[in-house]
Amino acid sequence: MEPQYGLWLSYACQLLSQYWLYLLGFAGQSLFALRFIVQWVASERKGESIIPIYFWYLSLIGSIILLAYAIFRHDPVFILGQSTGFIVYMRNLMLIYRKRAGSRNFAPS
Repeated sequence: MEPQYGLWLSYACQLLSQYWLYLLGFAGQSLFALRFIVQWVASERKGESIIPIYFWYLSLIGSIILLAYAIFRHDPVFILGQSTGFIVYMRNLMLIYRKRAGSRNFAPS
């Protein structure tokens, strides 16, 4: 029985070594797409169009993973697109946290 497990493990490792880059790309794209579902659900719950903070986190994480994928693929168009998006997502998170910090400083005691 042990040789069968060894063959299965060897086959699984071979597949993983061939397709790890695709798995990385699909993971990044899935997180990136999930942000729209999060935004849609949050807007439906609120009854108006809003962008929750999780949208920006999913954008940032998905962008980082897709940027890594683009770098491995040596795709300059994809690299440029994801790196500029990364800057926008970081800036939005910075603005959100700056506003939260400012409103805490002016909160009535």
